[in-house]
Amino acid sequence: MKCGFVALIGAPNAGKSTLLNNLVGMKVAIVTHKVQTTRTRITGIAMHDETQLVFIDTPGIFKPKRRLDRAMVGAAWKGAEDAEQVVLLIDARKGFNDEVESIVGSLKDAGQKVVLCINKIDQVKRDSLLALAQTLNETGVFTDTFMISALNGDGVEDLKAFLASRAPEGPYMYPEDQVSDMTMRLIAAEVTREKVYLRLHDELPYATTVETEKWTDQKDGSVRIEQVIHVQRDTQKGIVIGKGGAMLKQLGQMAREELEELLERRVHLFLHVRVTERWAEDRTVYQDMGLDFVD
Repeated sequence: MKCGFVALIGAPNAGKSTLLNNLVGMKVAIVTHKVQTTRTRITGIAMHDETQLVFIDTPGIFKPKRRLDRAMVGAAWKGAEDAEQVVLLIDARKGFNDEVESIVGSLKDAGQKVVLCINKIDQVKRDSLLALAQTLNETGVFTDTFMISALNGDGVEDLKAFLASRAPEGPYMYPEDQVSDMTMRLIAAEVTREKVYLRLHDELPYATTVETEKWTDQKDGSVRIEQVIHVQRDTQKGIVIGKGGAMLKQLGQMAREELEELLERRVHLFLHVRVTERWAEDRTVYQDMGLDFVD
């Protein structure tokens, strides 16, 4: 019996959440085209033979400007410190850019050896992939190299088997059938936030969040969920609600359908939009997201 903790780190949009979902075998992290979608450390739990792998999907590492940025980047590096193995995921299309160079430099300064995982290989020519791998390995930071496509699964099982082989002996940290340590209230909020990002990523700024305010199990087996979509200005509230409430209704329908599939029961979802100008400065919001409130 073996159990190991593995942190997935990388620049924003490297594909960490997609990889996590593939490794676990079901969706535990939201995925959008918008950068910095993942805000907190999300744990995904997978089994490989007799080995339990606890994957930590961290926020993308970038140069932070705001309090929320600093908290997210702090969570990413903390995840790397806490794990026994670290996988640095790199977007093959972007290559060894400034963001990746900064992350590799920080790992090198810390004397940390990690596993290199080049993602999105189906979108780059083989010669370019080999040249990128050689350049990265010359930094001396990487112990092993894997080339994968997190989206279609190419190479993911090989990566999983390798990580399982390196996991230390010890008891499982979670029941074998558990896939995440996130609460259902948080997962439900993340599902709705994903729909907001997918439908309104061009119109709305990054500073939007969703909070599950009430969760009530009904006698008929269904669940009533009340959520608040926090925005920072009245104009943003109008965008989320839409003409005659059409957008809010569509967001609610999309989120409800996914939640019903996830929970395997009927969901009554009620969405409200609230202008909370300084939600990104609210300590309790950070606590709910599992982030440190940093200065």
